[in-house]
Amino acid sequence: MNLTDKMAYLRGMVDGMELDLTTTKEGKVLAQILDVMQELTAYVGDLQSQVDELTEVCDILDQDLGDIEDQLYGDEEESDEVPYCACADDEMDADDDVMYETVCPTCNNVIALDESVLEQGEMPCPCCGEMLEFDYSDLTMDALEDAMEEPDVE
Repeated sequence: MNLTDKMAYLRGMVDGMELDLTTTKEGKVLAQILDVMQELTAYVGDLQSQVDELTEVCDILDQDLGDIEDQLYGDEEESDEVPYCACADDEMDADDDVMYETVCPTCNNVIALDESVLEQGEMPCPCCGEMLEFDYSDLTMDALEDAMEEPDVE
């Protein structure tokens, strides 16, 4: 039984008791209480309708936002891979044989690089614009070869 039904039942009980609601002091007070409760019941019913409508709109907006997030960010739960920055493909030449990859520390996207970019020493990340710097001056050729031979265990 909802609030409106309970109020109607209460009103029916008072009417069925054949109380004098117009001449006695107690009857007048009871009549006023019933009128106020009737108004409150109608007001609460209106509020509940509005809350139901707003909840439905919020659910629709939440679903739409989830769809947009899936389109923008992809389904990250399915894959533990670092996202690949596709915009880097536009800047690469197809004739380059040796390619390198780095991960941008800001956006965590994998960026493909050729040797000419490494020789320049820096470049902006094509995805977020963060300036990436490449400094190999402290590496020796032996250390570089050792690092390439040893598998990275984590």
